[in-house]
Amino acid sequence: MKRQTTKQVIMSLLGLGACQLTFAGCYPFIPAYYAAGYLESGARTMLSTLMFAGMAVLLPITEMVKYLMAMFVTMAVIRFAEWANKGCFVWIGALAAAVSTTLVSVFGGLMNLRTRTPTAISLMEGIFIFGATLVISRGLHMFLEWRPIWRKEEKTSPPASREERLLTYAQSFQGLSAVFNKMNVDHSDFGSEEMGRIQNEITGKLCASCDSCAVCWDSPASPMYDYLSGLIESIRQVGKADQEMQTRLQEYCPYGRDMVEEAVAVFERARLNMAWYNRLLENREVIAEQLDAMAYIMEDCAKESRDISHEKKRNLMELTYRARERGLRLNEAKLYEKADGRLQLQIRAVARNGCVPVREMTKAVEHSIDRPMMPHRDVKAIIGREEALLIYEEDTIYKSIQGVARLIKDGAAISGDNFSFLERENGQVIMSLSDGMGSGSRACKESEMVIELVEKFLEAGFGVETAIRMMNSAMVMKGEDDLFSTVDISVIDLYSGNCEIFKIGASATFIRHKNEVECLLSTSLPVGVYHKLEIEQMTKRLRDGDFLVMVTDGVLEYLHVLQPEETLQEIIESIDTNNPGTMAKKILERVLLFTGGKVADDMTVLVSGIWEK
Repeated sequence: MKRQTTKQVIMSLLGLGACQLTFAGCYPFIPAYYAAGYLESGARTMLSTLMFAGMAVLLPITEMVKYLMAMFVTMAVIRFAEWANKGCFVWIGALAAAVSTTLVSVFGGLMNLRTRTPTAISLMEGIFIFGATLVISRGLHMFLEWRPIWRKEEKTSPPASREERLLTYAQSFQGLSAVFNKMNVDHSDFGSEEMGRIQNEITGKLCASCDSCAVCWDSPASPMYDYLSGLIESIRQVGKADQEMQTRLQEYCPYGRDMVEEAVAVFERARLNMAWYNRLLENREVIAEQLDAMAYIMEDCAKESRDISHEKKRNLMELTYRARERGLRLNEAKLYEKADGRLQLQIRAVARNGCVPVREMTKAVEHSIDRPMMPHRDVKAIIGREEALLIYEEDTIYKSIQGVARLIKDGAAISGDNFSFLERENGQVIMSLSDGMGSGSRACKESEMVIELVEKFLEAGFGVETAIRMMNSAMVMKGEDDLFSTVDISVIDLYSGNCEIFKIGASATFIRHKNEVECLLSTSLPVGVYHKLEIEQMTKRLRDGDFLVMVTDGVLEYLHVLQPEETLQEIIESIDTNNPGTMAKKILERVLLFTGGKVADDMTVLVSGIWEK
């Protein structure tokens, strides 16, 4: 605050010097400097007092009256503009100073013919004052906003240390994931060690109490080894004892029947233990995937935005200058370059008088930053006397509008399909569609859970593929039988126009270009079936005027044609509209013509159109 006061004093003292500068016998720097200094609104009283005093001492009485009247008019115009518009543009102050000086010169000369200034000179003086005001205003603003290079802001937590800590955490999670993966050795059959243990368990329970144990097992000529091995092998392969081997064993051993029953029971327990062990391995793989996902999000958080405020100092000074014209004072303005190369602007602004709409700040940003910027969707609409934080993101090249149409299965109370539209801060529009198996409330509950889980993971910052795998892990561990859902996700990048499509057991997706309709098919299983998820991923390029159409299987299965995908392609191509909502409704209307007006399954159509801004 002390440095700002010192600069204001210096600016006011420079006004005394302006009172001594002459040009063509006039003093045009007086109204020009006064208008430029008064617009800064930092030390108006001091500036006015010193310049009035300077004119009283240095100027002849006639010149002093002339420029004093021009200064009063300029001050009144600036104050009125600030009252009406919450701010005053520099050209308004410059025009007021130029016109008032010219009028005073012309009409004042008419009343005093002996000291009359020629009209041409008065007009030239006015033009000079207008241009000088614009130039001086820029110079004073740069002087007041300038900060010494040696002034460095204190940083309580260096970004490098935070990045290192996050990367260390990520490596730890990746190490834990690797440990879990190494522990996972799938057991699909019994090895020699397990077979020996099973044999010992059978003989230890039945033969240990038998008086003929030594005869059966210690005699080299005893066939007991062959009989028991054959019995165990037949149970292992086919799940039951071989009849011939069972007869031989019973003829040789009085406890043969009991031994067969015990062998079957031991194998059942062993298979059950193996199933639980493999289930445990699956859960370990699920945990390993979640640890990898946590490591990914930590690595992503470690990629901090780079502060380029010093490199773009001229742009930020221009922003401060244009914000001041609109009645705003910027306490802080920072420009960041994110990891993807796009810009983010953070502003702390206060309105000087009353309240100023954010759109005025947006206009100042448009004229100051080299790239198109748009305010964050959570930014408030009004800037008041209290400091407001405004965040601007680099604007996208494309805009997207979505539409939806859906029908519920005949006789059902609720649709088993669920969908969502999500707009992310990185310029992505994500369309999600899930079809729960069957129909009714159970299918709706299942598909709704899928959509909610995906949205939560995406909002937390996970990538789409990672979010899908995390959601599938949760669905597998949920463990309900015969409740599976398809997942169909399309991610449209509004910066590049690229569209990534992720499908898990979903129906076809269609892209309508200007001259053709493209069909994208899927053959994978729904989510929740198996922990090792197979995700079909495709990348397509969308251009101005393209439409993306996503449907559930109820739209295609009941067209009653040999090639339903080709038929739906023809339907989409025949619809003449640029409205996504209208297109979605017309698609369902055409489909009902094929089904005879019956809705045999839940039908949902999502449409997204993309256009250049």
